[in-house]
This record gives sequence, structure tokens and C-alpha cells, in this order.
Amino acid sequence: MSGGEALQHADGRLRCPWCGTDPLYMAYHDTEWGVPEHDSRALFEKVLLDGFQAGLAWITILRKRDNFRRAFDGFEPERIARYDAAKVEALMQDAGIVRNRAKIEGAVLSARAYLDLQEKGIAFADLMWEAVDGRVQVNHPRRIADVPAQTPASQALSKRLKGLGFKFCGPTIVYAAMQACGLVDDHLADCHCARRD
Repeated sequence: MSGGEALQHADGRLRCPWCGTDPLYMAYHDTEWGVPEHDSRALFEKVLLDGFQAGLAWITILRKRDNFRRAFDGFEPERIARYDAAKVEALMQDAGIVRNRAKIEGAVLSARAYLDLQEKGIAFADLMWEAVDGRVQVNHPRRIADVPAQTPASQALSKRLKGLGFKFCGPTIVYAAMQACGLVDDHLADCHCARRD
């Protein structure tokens, strides 16, 4: 272990310790987490999944992500927004996802809010990236303890999303999505994935 608390893995690379040694988690850490995402649908998916993750470990969601994508029609907001009570009940019977009625119904309401935003001519990606003035906020924390659970930017974005009708988007959930989508780079300074530019 280095002074920055990054863990050295069998391949010789230093990584943020939260990914442990699970190959799926390590691949997510190396290729997705903290990589800037500018596609509105992909951002919407990550925000919804972080909402489903609330109270659970992210690896639980990661292992179920393909099931979520199947069950939620590829996270296409246009399709989710049309879900009715029968579809919600079907999702409640799907063991491949997190079966939480409030979160499922929240996803439907969030999809409708996404479409409302689109009708106003605002892209979801633009709304998200405005929270960091359109550029990645690079933090380079030295230790996991230095990584906040939420920030003023995530608090402001959470408030805006809630005001627009999005659900399960509290400031901690929003900050997790900002990290996942690369709006902020919270890879530890010693991690091989930390931005060097």
C-alpha cells in the first residue's frame, strides 16, 4: 500500500481501494468510473442506477446492471416514462433487479422529468455538466477519507433535479453519479487512473 492508500494489485497497478480485487469491480474502476460521460441517456442510466444503489453496495448494482438494462428497456427514457402499474408489478417480480417499489416508481417519474426537460430544449447532459461549469473537477484526494460524500455542487444539482421532478437524487446520490460519470475525478492521487493533465 502506498502513502496515498491506493492498493497495489497483482498486475502491479495502484488502484483506489474501494474496488478491492473483484475483477468486475476492478474493470469498472479502470474503464468507467471517473471517465467523462457526455451522452444524456448514459448519464440518465447512471443517475437511476445510483438511485437504486442507495443503501446497498455499488458492486450489488454492478452485478445486476445487465439485468437492469434488460428490465428497463436499455434505460430509454421514452419507454420508461410510459410504464404503467402492470409494468411496475412485473418489475417487482424480477429477481434480477433491486425490487424496491419506491425506486421503480421513482425511475418512471424521473424518465417523465427527463422528457419534460427535453421538451424545453435542455439536454440532460448539459444540465449535469453545468454543475461543474462544463469541465472535469479534478480533486486528487490522497486518502479515501478525503473524498466527500457530497459537495456544494452536488447539493445544488440535487436541488435542481428535485425541482424538475426527478426522484432518488439526493446530494449524496448525485455526487456518486458525478464521480461515476467523470464530472469529478476522485481517483486517489496515487491511482493509475487519476487524471494527469
